[in-house]
Order: sequence, then structure tokens, then C-alpha cells
Amino acid sequence: MVNKTIKSFLYLTIFLLNFSTLAHDYSEVWEKAHKSTVVVLPTWPGYNKSGFGAPAGTAPAGTGFYLSLNKTEKMTNFILTAAHVIKNAKIVEIKNYNNKLEKVDVILTDFKTDIAILKSKNKGQSVLVTKKKIKYGNEVCLIGNSFGLGQSLSCGIVSGLNRTRLGFNPIEDFIQTDAAVNPGASGAPLLNKEGQLIGMVDAIYTKEADIDAGVNFAIDIKLIEKFLNKYASQIK
Repeated sequence: MVNKTIKSFLYLTIFLLNFSTLAHDYSEVWEKAHKSTVVVLPTWPGYNKSGFGAPAGTAPAGTGFYLSLNKTEKMTNFILTAAHVIKNAKIVEIKNYNNKLEKVDVILTDFKTDIAILKSKNKGQSVLVTKKKIKYGNEVCLIGNSFGLGQSLSCGIVSGLNRTRLGFNPIEDFIQTDAAVNPGASGAPLLNKEGQLIGMVDAIYTKEADIDAGVNFAIDIKLIEKFLNKYASQIK
């Protein structure tokens, strides 16, 4: 009887450990979305190399992602990033997942929503947009260029929805998340556990230091889609 009890306990422990591991395995997010993500490298006036002369409060580099504007193309030339990432830049370059560097055109910049659209000569794999309703507690991940280290994956949960009037942008509709966000990750895709886009990383809520405090904000996909529909005729 004692042996059976011990065996049952061991089986249960192994099952729970395996379940815990599977429940927090985010490798699928990386596999589905890392090829869509790029490092954004602005060059500012007075400099001939990216990373120097960034405006106050702006990281030397950021993140962006390929997004099909009509949602049907698997490959696209268009890239979304946060407008503040490229503010006042005279040249913008991207570095893809293969570390290939390319100069891109700035098609549209809107500081009211903090959304910018870039266009590359070479197409990249478009991230898929979610069709699911976003809920409190949903697991989420982002792939960003935190501290300029290159593509990095961090994960957490949806902590809040429809955050507005926070003072970051004139027009706001944020998803709040505790997934780690640091300088350089602005413009990164916020993804659900299936690797589908639900938002774009935009802001860190902190008053004393420019580091992650677990209260971070991404522009909701609803506002991104509203923006794209509004300016569709200008995006070519």
C-alpha cells in the first residue's frame, strides 16, 4: 500500500512538472513571429552613424515589425514602429532577423497615436493579426530590441485594457502588461501565445528611472487598425 502511494505521488509530481513546463513554453511565439520583427536604427542630424544624437527621452534604437496592411499577404514591404523611435531622424535603417541591414523609407508618422509606417525594398514575413478577443490575464509576449542587445523575448500577462488619458500620446488606447519592456523595445509587437499581434509596445510607466517596473503599455490592435484604415489612401 505504501509503495503504491509513493508511486502515485511520484506520477502526480512528474505530471504537474510537465504541465507547468508546457504551460509556460513560449517557443511557439518566437518561431511564429521573430522573422517578422526588426531592429530600427535611426540616424539623427549632425551624425553619420545610427545610435548617436538621439532626442531627449528617446532610446538610440528601437523595434518594428512587418505587417500586411490588407491582412492577406504573407510577405510585405511595410513595417510598423513607434513614431517617437524615429523622431527627427534623417536616415532610418532596419536590421532583420538575419542581421541584414537595409535603409528604409518613412511613409507616414503620426505623433498623436505614436504610430509610424516604414517601407523596405525587400519584403519580410508579416506578423499575423489576432481575431480573438483580448482578455485580462491572457498570456502575452513581445520580441524587442531591449537595450540594443538585439531580438529578445519576454512574456507576461494582460494586466489592463483600454487604458487612456495617461499622458503619453494625445490619442491613447493601451493594453497594460507586466511583460518586461526596456529602452529599445518601443515599436515591438505584443503577441498572444499563438504568436498573433494584439498590440505595439509604446511606453514604460515609471517616474524615477528609465527601466522596467512591470507596468508597461502597448497600443491596442484596435487603434492600430483604425489608424491604418484612416490613412489607407496615403500608404503606398
